[in-house]
Amino acid sequence: EKYAPGTFPAGVTVHDRKMLDVVQKDLREIPGVTAILYDQTCAAEARRLRKRGDFPDPDRRIVINEAVCEGCGDCSVQSNCISIEPVETEFGRKRTINQSSCNKDYSCLEGYCPSFASVIGGKIRKIEATGVDAGSLFAGLPEAPVAPLDQPFNIFVAGIGGTGVITIGALVGMAAHLEGKGVSLLDVTGLAQKNGAVASHVRVARTAEELHSTRIPAGGADLALGCDIVVATGADGMQKLSPSRTTAIVNTHVAPTADFATNADLDMSSAGMESRITAAVGEARADFVEATKLATALLGDAIGANLFLVGYALQKGLIPVGLPALERAIELNGRSIDMNKRALSWGRFAVHDPEKVRELAASRVRDSQAKPKAETLEDLIARRVRFLTEYQDEKYARRYADKVEQVIAAERAIGAEGTPLAEAVARYLFKLMAVKDEFEVMRLWSSDGFQRQLDAEFEGNYKLQFHLAPQLFFPRDKNTGRVRKLNIDRRIFAVLKVLRHFKFLRHSILDVFNATAHRKREWALLAEYETTLDELLRELTPGNRELAVEIASLPEHIRGFDTVKDAQLAAAKDKEAELLDAFRRA
Repeated sequence: EKYAPGTFPAGVTVHDRKMLDVVQKDLREIPGVTAILYDQTCAAEARRLRKRGDFPDPDRRIVINEAVCEGCGDCSVQSNCISIEPVETEFGRKRTINQSSCNKDYSCLEGYCPSFASVIGGKIRKIEATGVDAGSLFAGLPEAPVAPLDQPFNIFVAGIGGTGVITIGALVGMAAHLEGKGVSLLDVTGLAQKNGAVASHVRVARTAEELHSTRIPAGGADLALGCDIVVATGADGMQKLSPSRTTAIVNTHVAPTADFATNADLDMSSAGMESRITAAVGEARADFVEATKLATALLGDAIGANLFLVGYALQKGLIPVGLPALERAIELNGRSIDMNKRALSWGRFAVHDPEKVRELAASRVRDSQAKPKAETLEDLIARRVRFLTEYQDEKYARRYADKVEQVIAAERAIGAEGTPLAEAVARYLFKLMAVKDEFEVMRLWSSDGFQRQLDAEFEGNYKLQFHLAPQLFFPRDKNTGRVRKLNIDRRIFAVLKVLRHFKFLRHSILDVFNATAHRKREWALLAEYETTLDELLRELTPGNRELAVEIASLPEHIRGFDTVKDAQLAAAKDKEAELLDAFRRA
């Protein structure tokens, strides 16, 4: 739409970005030099401009139905977007879209699965502390002490691009200026659209003459403000820490890095990084705060997490400027003044009464559609028995339960401690039995879990549009091997939902969806898994049980739909052959 006919000379063609792979393949056949110009506004810049009202803001947001999602990560592969984040559920790691950082690029819709929907006309729900007078809560806060300036005070702020890290330094710097103090700022910026590392060196002194350099030296940070724990534990961040000088206040939320787009199993735990910081500054000088979770719950927007941390540090006497100057700096900045002040206040209140803050936030944090994870093997099995009963019937669920009981008995028979093999089988036999065919996808879309998800995220009058790629009735693209996804409105989708009532046709001669080679392969996996499991149980010993657990857990890596799942299946089968060979020789 941007380029009218005749804009370019003859021979120059214009294509949608979806055609990039095709264009590259065409141009590689042309001798000599060819050129591709990719024209698109930087996604992070577009987000900034939208906040100022200087860039079109489409009235459309994308959501992922976590119950339908397989966690394959193809949406991340297609979009390379860091707003697609992991969400851990009872049934494994799924995907969710961080609406606070979403750039409305929409390329995630190219992910080859039926779990995507568009919310058109809705607004992100602004979560308020219903029934709580926040003003009264904050009015009772003790005065925030100002950090002493016996020597220049150094704040090292570490975070990721596009989240306001530079703004933190600017606000503290302006507050110091308003108080007549000396201040220097040094910002080190990264690639915002890829969660690139950003750092701000903030130095405050009684007078400007006391500041002789802008960069904080090694071991010279008085406060390490970790807006992002991955960046805070990077080489530059760790170098600034000192056990005798530094206090670290760090957000425990782990934002996806660019690696998450290509590694669906990337470790997203913060435990190891927290240990590194604690070892560097000492346990008494390290505070780990669920800033993103709390800010999202209390403010309705994860972008408030950084100022939440500032408020936390301020109340602990670790900011060398006073509250009035800092609030005035927020006003002068002129962006989201009310929310930023509230973020600051909630951070202060989190120091004063952490239990109260967690209590107020707990009821407002959006839970996954799944219930909290099962803590015992019995609970894990019971939940899946209920699920499979709804999936098919009681007979089908009993088949699952009987097989798991068989594994439990075999594990006890060898006298080994614990039941890791039974736990693996309970998870992954279930996964192979609960194939997400057309009947099941429609059943999951019809559940009230997705509506609860929408109600927690959005408000106002909105329309829904669904994005499906029916494999049976539509031709495949010759370049990608995929069926083109269709945009379906709510009325047509309501008709498709009727399919859920026909689950009794599953595996019968009337089950037309079983006609595809992919679906036949999916169901064959279940029979193969049960055959392999019988062999594992026959030969099980304490010495080879660890290998048996690894083999039984291989379905964890078989995710997705259609061609995406087929590709992962091929890799898993290669690994299975290798492990079975080792098991037989053990």
